[in-house]
Amino acid sequence: MSTDKDFLSFISKLDMRYEIEDKRKKRGLLFVVSGPSGVGKGTIREKIFEVFPDLKYSVSVTTRPLRKGERNGIDYYFISKDEFKKMIEENKFAEWALVHGEYKGTPLDFLIEQRQKGEDVLLEIDVQGAAQIKNKFPEGIFIFIAPPSWKDLEERLRGRRTETEKDLERRLKDAFNEMKYAKNYDYLVVNDNIEDAVKKIESIIIAERCRIR
Repeated sequence: MSTDKDFLSFISKLDMRYEIEDKRKKRGLLFVVSGPSGVGKGTIREKIFEVFPDLKYSVSVTTRPLRKGERNGIDYYFISKDEFKKMIEENKFAEWALVHGEYKGTPLDFLIEQRQKGEDVLLEIDVQGAAQIKNKFPEGIFIFIAPPSWKDLEERLRGRRTETEKDLERRLKDAFNEMKYAKNYDYLVVNDNIEDAVKKIESIIIAERCRIR
């Protein structure tokens, strides 16, 4: 029959296991938030960092033009296509893709350095990039953000007023194909209400941090 003494002994041994663990070998978690264009990934990411300021955000590199309200080095690193291609040749990316006619990628060094220090990292990337990350870092936690309906997604994209009609049609076509990849993720969160979606992702992060690995 178990006693309080036995329980305390078990807890003590568990604590010792973590205390003697070499922290340099303890990798931080990798959270990947992904989904089709216009689904609200950026807004969700901003709110998640308000709740978890200790998370490290890997700022993506892109060749697309800077949009109104965006800040270089905060939302993205905005560079030329020639600069991006040079980074590809130098193997500077954990993943990269040609999305809607523009290049986007995740810097590799930042990702490795932060996780080696035991820091949890969050990526907010497109579906193509997430597939590459999963091949290289299968231990990552992959969260797919989906719209409540196709009509809702189209309205969100049109409401941004950042693309021509031709570009919009291409994004919608790409989004339709990207939705098929949701089955490859660990979690699916429908963004029908931004606050509810954020709470669900908060729960995922807390649960993963509590997981015994």
